[in-house]
Amino acid sequence: MDLFDSALHEASGVPDVTAGAPLAVRMRPQVLDDLVGQDDLVAPGSPLRRLIDGSGGASGASSVILWGGPGTGKTTIAYLIARAGARRFVEVSAVSAGVKDVRAVIDDAKRRLGASGEQTVLFVDEVHRFSKSQQDALLPAVENRWVVLVAATTENPAFSVISPLISRSLVITLNELGPDDVRRVVDRALRDRRGLAEAFTLSTEATDALVRMAGADARRSLTLLEAASHAAADAARGEITVADIEAAANKHYSTYDVDDHYDVISAFIKSMRGSDPDAAIHYLARMIDAGEDPRFIARRIMICAAEDVGLADPTILQLAVAAAQTVEKIGMPEGRIPLAEATIAVALAPKSNRAYQAINEALADVRSGKTGAVPTHLRDSHYPGAPRPGTPGAYRYAHDYPHAVVAQDYLPAELADVTYYTPSGRGYEATLTNRLQKVRALQRMR
Repeated sequence: MDLFDSALHEASGVPDVTAGAPLAVRMRPQVLDDLVGQDDLVAPGSPLRRLIDGSGGASGASSVILWGGPGTGKTTIAYLIARAGARRFVEVSAVSAGVKDVRAVIDDAKRRLGASGEQTVLFVDEVHRFSKSQQDALLPAVENRWVVLVAATTENPAFSVISPLISRSLVITLNELGPDDVRRVVDRALRDRRGLAEAFTLSTEATDALVRMAGADARRSLTLLEAASHAAADAARGEITVADIEAAANKHYSTYDVDDHYDVISAFIKSMRGSDPDAAIHYLARMIDAGEDPRFIARRIMICAAEDVGLADPTILQLAVAAAQTVEKIGMPEGRIPLAEATIAVALAPKSNRAYQAINEALADVRSGKTGAVPTHLRDSHYPGAPRPGTPGAYRYAHDYPHAVVAQDYLPAELADVTYYTPSGRGYEATLTNRLQKVRALQRMR
């Protein structure tokens, strides 16, 4: 049987794979079990396996929304779904297709289904780029199962896909590939007869360089490997070197191992805490260049904004959250810009860890058993016999008093003299210091 025969031609419309196709195309998984890094999705009985194996019945094929980063296998899954029932495969790109194009595909699919029972898999790549009206055009076809929609997106469907479409589809989240997953992809391509068929070898250092530069993108790893193999072949070498990988990626390979990961992120956080924006940006650049997950970086910035800036400038956490959301939506390399903005803002903001200290001290008391009963007037009053408002022992509604502050006990009796939060007096906490002094004075008035 020829290398590119059998299942690859079972579904009309699925692109043919020839010996001259790019390495990433030739190495595309032909069966679900070959999908790397998605163990939970390929497990027996999983919705995806049932869909591809046809165990749910051809007439019951569900539409799916595939959410995952580049090179995680979204297009591969679309092909596998089409081949599973020898379905007709039609691909449209949300970048170029309009409502008219989508409706033409749906009308043709509906006609074929009625005439011969042939199902159509409609693959919409980058569905998040479709407008609401374009996504609305898909609803009747999905609702009536005129097509099996497979919609791929790199953005969170909750924000990028209309709710009616989500409710009519399975939403499958693909895992981000780890370094070991990418190594498996590269190793398979080196050995497999569809790939380089053991014509080349990679040293450990060259493999590390390739995995680092590819990030979590399996397709990019194969593209770099193929380009590097051409460079090695031109030099009449059987070994692909780090220099070949660097030339393919058009960048210098910077060594960045596990120790660097921990050391650099530590230095990054301590530089922001220490109010040195230049050092913080330097370490940010090192992480970006090394291929650190930008979402991991964004999380550390948010933590630093909450822990080290705190209420000295409450807007900084909002900015850090906005940067994280922006990175999630636009990806890299543009994501480096909001990351840099948030990094500089955190570094230059006034610092206070008093809220961080307050919750830690309160947790320590709770965990040591220092709690006490909730004061009677603060307990739920929806029961017969509860004190009526205005009677002795009843809860006093703060808005009925000047400045919306009323003197009554809020802490359990055992903690009556405890103070957890003391503002630092820096930045916005200077305002809080003044307010807190006045509030506590009013609360002591009996």
